[in-house]
Amino acid sequence: GNRQEDTYMLDIFHEVLGGTEQAGFFVWRSNFHEAGEGETEASLQEGMERVRAVVWASTFSCIMQKWGGKREVMYTAFKALGNSVDYIQVCDSDTVLDPACTIEMLRVLEEDPQVGGVGGDVQILNKYDSWISFLSSVRYWMAFNVERACQSYFGCVQCISGPLGMYRNSLLQQFLEDWYHQKFLGSKCSFGDDRHLTNRVLSLGYRTKYTARSKCLTETPTRYLRWLNQQTRWSKSYFREWLYNSLWFHKHHLWMTYESVVTGFFPFFLIATVIQLFYRGRIWNILLFLLTVQLVGIIKATYACFLRGNAEMIFMSLYSLLYMSSLLPAKIFAIATINKSGWGTSGRKTIVVNFIGLIPVSIWVAVLLGGLAYTAYCQDLFSETELAFLGSG
Repeated sequence: GNRQEDTYMLDIFHEVLGGTEQAGFFVWRSNFHEAGEGETEASLQEGMERVRAVVWASTFSCIMQKWGGKREVMYTAFKALGNSVDYIQVCDSDTVLDPACTIEMLRVLEEDPQVGGVGGDVQILNKYDSWISFLSSVRYWMAFNVERACQSYFGCVQCISGPLGMYRNSLLQQFLEDWYHQKFLGSKCSFGDDRHLTNRVLSLGYRTKYTARSKCLTETPTRYLRWLNQQTRWSKSYFREWLYNSLWFHKHHLWMTYESVVTGFFPFFLIATVIQLFYRGRIWNILLFLLTVQLVGIIKATYACFLRGNAEMIFMSLYSLLYMSSLLPAKIFAIATINKSGWGTSGRKTIVVNFIGLIPVSIWVAVLLGGLAYTAYCQDLFSETELAFLGSG
C-alpha cells in the first residue's frame, strides 16, 4: 500500500537496503488497474514506466502502490519484470526464508524443462505461541513432507504455497492476464491466488514439484477464530479450484485424479456417516466411531514420529479433534458462501472480531448434540455387555 500507515515497510526497506546503490524505490499513487487520486491517463502511463524502470535497474526494489489486494501486488511484480528473468520466486510478507531456499528450487527447475513450478517446505515460525499454532505446525509438516512430497513424485503438486514457491517465467507471462482477471460465478476472485497460479501451470501440461531442501518459516494464527476464518477461506479456494483443476486431469498422472476425487468427496461422506450414526446408531457405535477416528490419527502421528524423528509429531493425533469439530462444518460453510470474500480476508495487524466463522461450528455442535439426545432417548444408553466392555476400557 501507499497509505501513511504503510510507510513503516518502506522504512524497513531503507534500513536494510537503503544504503546500497543497488536498491531502488517508488511511491506510486496508482496501480496497474486503478488510478490514484489526481492521476491522469498520461501520469498513469508514466507511473507504469517508472515502476518498470525501478524494477529493471535495481537489484532490490520497493514499490509502494495503491492497495488492491495480494493479487494486485503479485501482478505488479510479474508485470514489471516482464521477460527480463527466467524464473520468479514468490513469498509472503510474514515469511523467513532459509538462505539456500532459492538455489534449491532453482535446481529443480533447471533439471527438468517440463517442470513449470516448484514449492518448498513451509514450517511454522510461531508454533509455541498457542495450542492452535502448535497443532498447525505438526499438521504443516505432514501436509508438506508426506502429502505434497507424494504429489511431487507424480509431478502434480496441486498448490505451491505462497510463502515459498518459484515459477518458470515464460509460462507465467502466458497466463498472467487470465490469472489476474479470474472470475467465479460472475465475481472477481480475491483469494486463492497461489492455488490458481499452480492450476494455471498444470493447465498447460507442465509438472509441479516439491523439494524439502528448500525451507522457510511463516506465521500462523494463534487464536481459534482467526484460524477458523483462515481455514474457511482456504476451503473456499480449494473447492473453487477443484472444479478448475478437474479440467486438466487428463493431462497428468492418474494419481492427481485419484487424490482429488478422494480428498474432494471425503468430507461429505464423513459428515453423512457422522449424522447417520448420531441419529440412527447406538451410543456405543458413536463412541466406537469416535475412538476409531482418534486411533487412525494416532497411527498417522506415530508414523510421522518415526519419519521425522521427532516425538512432537504424536500430537498430530489431536488435530483430528479440530478436524471433526471445526473443519468439517467450515468446509460446508465455505461451499455455501463460496462467492463471498469480504469477511474472510487475513489480517495480521488487527484483531479479528468477526464471529461469522462460528456460525457453522455452532450449528454442527447443535446437530450432533440433538442426535446424541435423540439416540439416548430412543434406547437404553448401554446394555450390560457394553457397560462391562466400557468399564474394562
